[in-house]
Amino acid sequence: MRPLLPTLILYGSILALLSCAGEAKNTSTAPATEVDNEELKALYRADQADRQTGDIDWSVVSQRDEQRQKRVMALLDSNAVRTALDYANAAMVFQHGLDTFASGMAVSLMRKAVELDTSRSKWLLAAAIDRDLMRRGKPQIYGTQYLKMGADEPWERYELDSTQVTDEERIIYGVETLAEQGEKVQNMNKEQLMALYQAGTGVATILESIQSEDPRYADYDHSEDGANRFGYQLMGTGEVEEALLVFEWNTKRYPDSYNAYDSYGECLLQLGKTAEGRAAYQKSLDLNPKNTNAADVLGSLAE
Repeated sequence: MRPLLPTLILYGSILALLSCAGEAKNTSTAPATEVDNEELKALYRADQADRQTGDIDWSVVSQRDEQRQKRVMALLDSNAVRTALDYANAAMVFQHGLDTFASGMAVSLMRKAVELDTSRSKWLLAAAIDRDLMRRGKPQIYGTQYLKMGADEPWERYELDSTQVTDEERIIYGVETLAEQGEKVQNMNKEQLMALYQAGTGVATILESIQSEDPRYADYDHSEDGANRFGYQLMGTGEVEEALLVFEWNTKRYPDSYNAYDSYGECLLQLGKTAEGRAAYQKSLDLNPKNTNAADVLGSLAE
């Protein structure tokens, strides 16, 4: 499953923000009495595509974001937003807005998506709430938002009010516990595997060296999330076959991770390996029956 790290990183002149997800693609199975809005699906895909290229011109993307938000408002006004997936897609478009109106809309729309489909992941709702609080200059409460003040500065978790939400509630919302968030920050501040690849080390060599616990790689983030990020970075530069090696390796290293199998399935489908992709998504759904993304993809493959 695509981590919201290459897709939700916002580089600005002052700081960069990162919503780190453990799971979180924006999909759901619509109620039988309603049909998901195809235009909203397209708006969501365009929103994500703008954030998956290597070199992003944020001045251009910001203009597209504004246009997408205006279109979503028009669809809301015309009562064309009906299903849980519709509301989730609309929320994700507003999630990338830069003001409190947009962040507030993201919260209300994602909350409606969860109300309509209680089986869907609540992580995106937690992230929307945290980002809205951040936009308003208040501490976050779940712990989904991370920032760095400059390219050479370390990642930090954005200010957190730990009295508002318990770790038990965080788990319900699919958010890491406070201790896990601390570990995440440590991993985020390690060297990235993509740097090794860009320096000329092949993917197979990188993975083999990590597996053998080569001490030269101890300073690199080869956690499950780190490897997943590496895979999507490779996909973003068009090196899909190389990415497949990383995602497959991640499933073997973390055989109980539904997210690893979800990402593996996505890469397989991108390569046209439909049968293998279907099997990977089914494995992901078996590991986590609440993975609405896997259910949605499997449903589309069956059509």
